[in-house]
Amino acid sequence: MRQSLQLITLAVSDVDASRGFYSDGLGWTPVLDLPEVVFYQVGHGLLLSLFRREDFSDDVGAPAEAGSGFSLAQVVDSTGTVDAIAAAARAAGAEILKPPQQASFGGYHTYFADPDGHRWEIAYNPGFSVAEDGTVSLSEITVSDHP
Repeated sequence: MRQSLQLITLAVSDVDASRGFYSDGLGWTPVLDLPEVVFYQVGHGLLLSLFRREDFSDDVGAPAEAGSGFSLAQVVDSTGTVDAIAAAARAAGAEILKPPQQASFGGYHTYFADPDGHRWEIAYNPGFSVAEDGTVSLSEITVSDHP
């Protein structure tokens, strides 16, 4: 199996409410928006889909529960961007699980849960970069690398 990821699907209780959270609250633009599923491009060749939990369970053949044990993460360019996204998420109805703060890895981050309990980390990490071809580089952060 090739090491790659093109689609992350979140099983949501209400597609309309989730669409409102991501589109209206966070300002994301759908790539494809259907009544039963909505897709957002979230990275180089990477889509996030919001799919009704019952339909997802039927498709997978096993029940899905809200906010299972995983998080999605977005690495941003500054601590100010972390703060701004946390504020936008809160205003859109997210539960802030961890307010923006210095992180144990040396950067700065926050965690919030969307209306279905899916956990998002928004992080500023000066040791993280993506090349034009999509290759990710990750290096350890030293104290002098961040404010």
